[in-house]
Amino acid sequence: MRHIFIINPAAGNRDQTTRIYAMADRLRTAHGLECQCLLTDRPGGATEMARRLAESGEPLRFYACGGDGTIHEVANGLAGFSNAAMTCIPAGTGNDFLKNFGADMTKFADAENLWDGDQFPLDLIDCNGRYCLTIACNGIDAQVAESVHQLGSSPLLSGRGSYLVSVAVNFLFRRLGHRWTVFLDQERLEGDYALISMCNGRYYGGGSTPVPVARMDDGKLHTILVRSVSRATFARLFGAYSAGNADRLPRLARISDAREVRILSPGADIVTCLDGECFRSREVTMRLADKRLNFFGPKGCDPNATAR
Repeated sequence: MRHIFIINPAAGNRDQTTRIYAMADRLRTAHGLECQCLLTDRPGGATEMARRLAESGEPLRFYACGGDGTIHEVANGLAGFSNAAMTCIPAGTGNDFLKNFGADMTKFADAENLWDGDQFPLDLIDCNGRYCLTIACNGIDAQVAESVHQLGSSPLLSGRGSYLVSVAVNFLFRRLGHRWTVFLDQERLEGDYALISMCNGRYYGGGSTPVPVARMDDGKLHTILVRSVSRATFARLFGAYSAGNADRLPRLARISDAREVRILSPGADIVTCLDGECFRSREVTMRLADKRLNFFGPKGCDPNATAR
């Protein structure tokens, strides 16, 4: 079995390429593993690398070395391949995906804890033909994520700090609501919405947990819909939303178990964010993906360790 380290040298506030190369060398020396390190040099590069290698059919283990965006890209390349599995070595700013593993999150920092770890399948969200591991969000939270990319390189801000500053910028200077037509399976809704987010995992935005009951391997997705509110109401209720207490906001928030959610915008583009990666469109379709992702981690780890 080959062990492939896909490294994003631009992730986080510090290039960790040297550390990852040294880690791969230690595995090679200590365990006789065949290890290879590859560097990404452009958006989408990790997806292309992972898919091209997986198409060989040989047994492979991939290590996504970067932030949530790098994990997202490698996952999109490996979805549905039975011969390949992935894990991650955190080198980003937020690392929200790993928060799903609770106390075992810190073990992912060292490949010695990973190379012979347990393998298990994870669900994926299919959003306009692209795959998402954790949360596919649309609206104000996606707009915040767009802004985080501009703030994330600042050495003065942590992942959570970048997120909170971005929230403030969007709260003060951008629209909080959008007129959308929404389909929850066959149910049709018309209204002004601040956000609509489909959750497979529990964390985004540096640690917000909008749907803490979400589990990453149960074949079920949860979508939270939040109606447009005034800036004063947004400021007052943001803490409850971020802490996963949407049940305390019955007039404003709703959680649905619909298998397919469609959002149509008659006017401005919908800003969508998948695991921190953003795009714009006039129509968004989110559903449980037909494909799953083989993942491996430290022995005994649980992707639902923090689920309520």
